Amino acid sequence: MPNKTHSVFRNAALLSGLVTQAQLDVAERELREDILVEDGGSEVSEETLADRLVDTTVITRYQADQMLTGRNKLNLGPYLVTDFIGQGGMGQVFKAVHNVMGRESAVKILPVHKSTPEAISNFAREIRTQAKLDHPNLVRAYDAGQDGSVHYLVTEYVPGTDLRRLIRSDGPLTMQQAASVMMQSALGLHHAHESGLIHRDVKPGNILVTPEGVAKVSDLGLAGFMNEGTDDPRAGKIVGTADYLSPEQIRNPHEVSNVSDIYSLGCTLYYAITGKVPFPGGTPNSKAQRHLAETPWHPKRFNPEISEEFVEVIADMMEKDPASRIPSAAEVAARLEPWATEVGVSPAPLTKSPWTPPPLPTGAEESSQDTDAGRAESDELDSGRQESASQWSQGTLSGGAANQETNQVSNRRTTSPLPPPLPLAQLPQKTHSDRTAAIAVIASLAALIGIVVGFILRGLL
Repeated sequence: MPNKTHSVFRNAALLSGLVTQAQLDVAERELREDILVEDGGSEVSEETLADRLVDTTVITRYQADQMLTGRNKLNLGPYLVTDFIGQGGMGQVFKAVHNVMGRESAVKILPVHKSTPEAISNFAREIRTQAKLDHPNLVRAYDAGQDGSVHYLVTEYVPGTDLRRLIRSDGPLTMQQAASVMMQSALGLHHAHESGLIHRDVKPGNILVTPEGVAKVSDLGLAGFMNEGTDDPRAGKIVGTADYLSPEQIRNPHEVSNVSDIYSLGCTLYYAITGKVPFPGGTPNSKAQRHLAETPWHPKRFNPEISEEFVEVIADMMEKDPASRIPSAAEVAARLEPWATEVGVSPAPLTKSPWTPPPLPTGAEESSQDTDAGRAESDELDSGRQESASQWSQGTLSGGAANQETNQVSNRRTTSPLPPPLPLAQLPQKTHSDRTAAIAVIASLAALIGIVVGFILRGLL
């Protein structure tokens, strides 16, 4: 039996204040009795003892793992840390419970090794940013504080997962599910925009979705206020994630506005409904060029079940010219509402999509286009990389260079075994009459060609 005086786990458990000596003794006695019955032994390992305390809900799995390494401080101020959630753009995120109120929360901490004066200033800015907002579709800020050298932000804990993980696990959403999640996200963003705030990093990983289908926009760490100018520490820098950057964020970061979030939300909707980022593969710089000069594959190529009217909403959100884009997040929500309400008042439960994946491409060029979205989405551009607008301008397309690249893309696609997709920018207009007329013209031409071919065949015979 291990010497309790030298037991790393036992000492850490007692010092943490989460486990009493009586609880340790009871768990150890019960385990020793079980071991005697099973194999005649009597020794209880630290790992087995930790497992028993987890099974009896004395401590959580995360807390047990920490104690096994000798760590005994598991609180941040009045918050008891119970689990590790993940790594965010600004720091690590933990699940915690308030000692007095008992409310579960998410606690984001700024790592000590990153606690430079600039990082602390940016972190404090994020805290003040979230404190200004209160909306059911935005992650609410509850508290903030400092424990020793550790700075932390406390927000509401949202059970479930983020949209990126959900789609990578279960596949694309249905039209109704995607409309519901994006409509809610747009309503949250509209509240932020009304408060003068631009998110600047809207993407699937920053939209949390509960098992009931409630969506909340999170991670405002890159957010900035409109008309703040040089007071914004990220002014003039490209911040965000390459797969979802708006063209104006790339051309001139000083021109970022609320419609920049709408473009990013459009890219997110494209991903939600197809399981693909708009421009998969390549480097962050090449993605930026494509946001400026190219249009994505038509969403129906990956999801034939979506309607043209729904695709038109995506196209209007992803207009490259900000002036031609849907002007407000409130209007985005209104445009999506017809599909979101088809499944009832409550959001649709997020179950696995019944759609099958699109067929594998046969052309070499298309194979490079259809790379895994998850890998592409990890290319992030933030203030930590110190990417400036001038650095980006060296690799972006403008004027003749843009036209040249477009022509090269067009020439490559003409040699592909599959026909080129219909780009979003070339979608039909928003009236059924135009589409009906086009169909009628095509039908008439087909009939005329058939008559001509018939006459030729008769002459040959």
